[in-house]
Amino acid sequence: MIRVGVNGYGTIGKRVADAVAVQADMELVGVTKTSPDYGAEAALRRGYDLYVAIDDRADEFEDAGLGIAGTLDDLLDAVDVIVDCAPGGVGERNRPTYEAHDTPAIYQGGEDAAIADASFNARASGEIGDVGSLRVVSCNTTGLSRLLAPLDEAYGVEKARVTLVRRGGDPSETDRGPINDVVPDPATVPSHHGPDVNTILPDVDVDTAALKAPVTGMHTHSVNVTLGGEPTTDEVRELLRDETRLFLIPERAGIDGAGTLKDYAADIGRDRGDLWENCVWEESISVEGKDLYLFQNVHQEADVVPENVDAVRTLATDISREESTARTNEALGVGLDSLLSDGGAGRNQIAAGD
Repeated sequence: MIRVGVNGYGTIGKRVADAVAVQADMELVGVTKTSPDYGAEAALRRGYDLYVAIDDRADEFEDAGLGIAGTLDDLLDAVDVIVDCAPGGVGERNRPTYEAHDTPAIYQGGEDAAIADASFNARASGEIGDVGSLRVVSCNTTGLSRLLAPLDEAYGVEKARVTLVRRGGDPSETDRGPINDVVPDPATVPSHHGPDVNTILPDVDVDTAALKAPVTGMHTHSVNVTLGGEPTTDEVRELLRDETRLFLIPERAGIDGAGTLKDYAADIGRDRGDLWENCVWEESISVEGKDLYLFQNVHQEADVVPENVDAVRTLATDISREESTARTNEALGVGLDSLLSDGGAGRNQIAAGD
C-alpha cells in the first residue's frame, strides 16, 4: 500500500485526493490547508485527515472548530509520496522541506521544469528511471502530449501548430480575468506551451500561440499537424478513438461547446462534472494530404488528475506504465465514449466512485 499525502487542498489537490482515495493500492494519509476555510471543512466532511500547512496557524484551525491531525512535517513523516498541489511557484518554496524529510515529491505544471528530476505524462513520457521527484505537466501540455504521442508513433509528426484559447480562470477564481475581452496571453509568439510539450516529447516540432478568454469552463485547442504520412480521416479517427484518455465527441450528441460538455459530464455521474479525457470533436478531425486539423477541449481542473495518480506509482513502485494507467482508469472510470458514437455502446460507462 502506497501512503500518499496531498499538500494543498484546492482546485487540483481536492481532485487528486479523491482520485488517490479510490485506488486499491494507495492510502490517502491526509491533506493540508493553509487556512480554516470552506475547503478545510470539505476535506473533513470527506473523511480526510487534515494537516496544517503552516505550523504557526494551527491555533486558527482549533479556534474555528476544525480538528487537525498535525502539521506538514508530521504528514511528510507518515507518507511514501507527497503530491504538491500548492499554487504555482509555491512548490519551489516547499521543495527544501520535502528534501529535508527525504520524501519523494510530485509537483504540478505551474512550476518550472527544473523543479523535478523529470517531467511526466503517463501516455507520452519516455523511460523515467529511478528518480526522487516528478513534475506532472500542465493541463494544456497534458492534453497536447496525449494527442501528439499516438500521432507521432503512427505517422510521424513533421510540425504541429496549435492555437490555445485559454479560460480566464477557474470557476472559484473570482479575482481572475479578463472580464470582457480576449487577449493574447502571452503576447509573444510562439508561447511557452510548445517548449513545455518538448519536456515530454523532445523530438516533436511544435509551435503554440495562446489567447485568454472570459470563460471558466475549459481550454480550447485549434490543432494543425503536418504528419509524416498521409492517413485517411477515418484512420486518424480510429487511432484516436483507441486512446482511453481521449474522448471523441460524436456529432449526433449535440455537444457544441464547453458548457454542454460539462453538463454532459455531470449528467452521466462525473463528480464535479469533471472530464479527465481530452474532448475531441470527431467531426473536426480532417486530413488533407499530410495535414491533420481538429479541435479539442481540455478541462483544466481535471485532466492532470489521473496523471498524478500514475506519477505516484512511478515514484513508489516498479509497476509498468501500462498497468498503472489501466488501474487508474478502472478506479476512476476514465475511458469515456458516448453511446451515440459509431459502433454502439461506449467502452466504459463507469461513473467516478462506482
